[in-house]
Amino acid sequence: MAKNDKITEPTATDAPVPAEIEGRVTINDIARIANVSKKTVSRIINKSPMVSEETRKRVEAVIEQYGFQPDPRARALAFRKSFLIGLAYDNPSPQYVVNMQRGVLDVLMTTDYQLVLQPVDRTQPGYREDICAFFERHRPSGIIMPPSVSEDDKLCEMLRDLGCDYVRIASMELDEPFRMIRTQDAEGAAQAARHLATLGHKRIAHIHGPKTFRSAHERLYGFRNGLAEFGLELEEGMTQEAGYTFETGVQAADNLLSMSKRPTAIFAGNDEMAIGIYTSARKANLRIPEDLSIVGFDDTPMASRIWPLMTTVRLPIREMGREAARSLLDQLEGHSTKLSKRFMPEIVVRQSTAPPGG
Repeated sequence: MAKNDKITEPTATDAPVPAEIEGRVTINDIARIANVSKKTVSRIINKSPMVSEETRKRVEAVIEQYGFQPDPRARALAFRKSFLIGLAYDNPSPQYVVNMQRGVLDVLMTTDYQLVLQPVDRTQPGYREDICAFFERHRPSGIIMPPSVSEDDKLCEMLRDLGCDYVRIASMELDEPFRMIRTQDAEGAAQAARHLATLGHKRIAHIHGPKTFRSAHERLYGFRNGLAEFGLELEEGMTQEAGYTFETGVQAADNLLSMSKRPTAIFAGNDEMAIGIYTSARKANLRIPEDLSIVGFDDTPMASRIWPLMTTVRLPIREMGREAARSLLDQLEGHSTKLSKRFMPEIVVRQSTAPPGG
């Protein structure tokens, strides 16, 4: 066969078509019904250009008629890869994880790849080994890592040694550009500071995430810089560390609102903690935003469902998941880029902020 010749199999006009097939339809059944070879069916399933359009249409019609689904295990053996994409995460915010999954699935649903999840706990010894064991066990084609797993350089070194492709989502440039999805967390936090300062707030507090998260440091850094633009600073006692969860947000806000000179505004490092501030404020009989302004971070769906609607910094988490999946698929296809993908947060002003005493 010449290099550019395409396979054309005889028509199936006279081929017997079974009235029914017992059990699951196999690739052998499709080949027999369409009167072509099993190899031709395989080529069509895998979108090979080596098959004529006439043969392709005929086989695809049989595949559709019988609802044939290729066996993923057989395909994995044939291609020597699993058609799995891993998502390894340690994030205490359920909505963040859900939005990230949705973004990844938006891309994978148009491909042959499936998503497999690997939750971990970075505080536990041996968690790196658990992720590497996950790779050895399932042999995913690659792994996507959101914060804070993405921030672990030692883990990424171990994955490279295993020959595992990966993409990191982080607030800093931590790796080669083709492996990075960069979030500008510091700039988003600076926007929150500018918004509160412009409203006239001076006693402003910040509840930040765990110190083990680079994002917590980036958001604190950006918030301080934004306040400094207006000659303001975070006074002593006006910062609280929490765990990026609702419960820890309540506790941190309780500490701030029990102060003799309580803050008139609080910026939380994520929406989960910000919703905790709502609960704490209501326990203290404070009105939002008349007595206390609240700003969150992430713009999760809850921000526009709670009352009053929450002012927050929007981070396009679902789109970040999409871009991470696209970048990983590009890696798997041998493509690379000299520039990391970057996402700029933006503040979304709603009803939870107002001038102090307003």
